[in-house]
Amino acid sequence: MASQLPLPFEPSPQLRREDFVVAPSNSAAVAFIDMFRPGPVQAAALYGPSGSGKTHLANAWASIAGARVIEAADLTRDLVADLDPGTFLAIENIDGAHAIDEVALFALFQQQRLVLFTARQHPRAWAAASPDLVSRFHALPACELGEPDDALLAGLARKLFADRQLTVPEPVIDRILRSIERSPAAVRDFVAKADAHALARKRPVTVQLVGELLDA
Repeated sequence: MASQLPLPFEPSPQLRREDFVVAPSNSAAVAFIDMFRPGPVQAAALYGPSGSGKTHLANAWASIAGARVIEAADLTRDLVADLDPGTFLAIENIDGAHAIDEVALFALFQQQRLVLFTARQHPRAWAAASPDLVSRFHALPACELGEPDDALLAGLARKLFADRQLTVPEPVIDRILRSIERSPAAVRDFVAKADAHALARKRPVTVQLVGELLDA
């Protein structure tokens, strides 16, 4: 049977709160962002390894709270000066940017604006030249997203297939997780390959098809 050439289509990730896979490794962080609203705490942080769900949770929170999502590397004094007083922010990868505008960041703290940071490390490990900024980092309430567990990886695989309008039986999920690297990135990569392989051969995603991909 001739193979069908798959279209170069990659579904947009669903970053809504209801699409987030809740598991023991992240349940505390989910509860945290569900409650993070204007109040005594005006800035907080989510931290954890790559693939643990920080971006999804930050976008989910931003959607619910009406916040703007930006990368830490894009934070500038001009951006802060142009913000409306009621604008909330989710600032991603605060400890991953090569250079952060510390003046702009400190101005955010002084404005007492509602801000959610994401990072790989706890705020006490974030670097800054300004002692005042380091002090602000150390005072941040922080919630950790742990390494993905079995429940999270299985839920992620189901979600990624669903994003592609595919429903697969549980034995397929079990076979995938037993055979690939146990990381969200590996799950995402394998789901994309399985979808393309199934589309090219006009077949459903089955345990047999997964086995063919693994053998290849």
